[in-house]
Amino acid sequence: MPVPQTDTPVIARSSLRETTYARLRDAIVDGTLTPGERLRDTELAEWLGVSRTPIREALLELQRAGLVIARAGRDTLVSPLNVEATRQAAEVASALHALAARLAVPRLDTVALERLQAANDAFASGLDANDADAALVADDAFHRVLLDASGNDVLAQQLDHVTPLLRRVERLRFSTLAGRESVAQHRQIIADCAAGDADAAARHSAANWHTLDIHLTD
Repeated sequence: MPVPQTDTPVIARSSLRETTYARLRDAIVDGTLTPGERLRDTELAEWLGVSRTPIREALLELQRAGLVIARAGRDTLVSPLNVEATRQAAEVASALHALAARLAVPRLDTVALERLQAANDAFASGLDANDADAALVADDAFHRVLLDASGNDVLAQQLDHVTPLLRRVERLRFSTLAGRESVAQHRQIIADCAAGDADAAARHSAANWHTLDIHLTD
């Protein structure tokens, strides 16, 4: 039989699901949706201007990421910050970013080094403006350079599982003076990369992610 035709390409639905997930994730991270708040499909769908299907899919993904709690037969709530789970996620993220740096260094070219520097400059500007959201975007861009250059797609996939749980702590860090330490740490990573020292870049990348620990108190 011929391939069925549809007016809505699959990629469009995937994009809608991902966009819905990202918007809900960001609303939890920035405090628009607060810990313990009840999440209702219909209200979220109206707020974001989408149907309930991508909302439900996004909530399932957020549950897997540890940002929401689904109580069977009852309701769905924004998760409180789970210190131990977040600490464990930070440990995994630290190891994965260290591996990404180790793999990336031999592959980096001048353009990639310039992208690292530009991302760190934007990161510093976000911190100077007390704009934690801009700092988060720039920090992501910085580490994305190394992830892309690593040549290992599995690293990015695994980080997608643990990074959402770290967002609230990252945002807290970038809202304080402690976040400015990351600018210097990024500079050191750039220097390691420029020198072709994969071991040092991996070590300093791991240390950069371990700085989240100071915001995790029981």
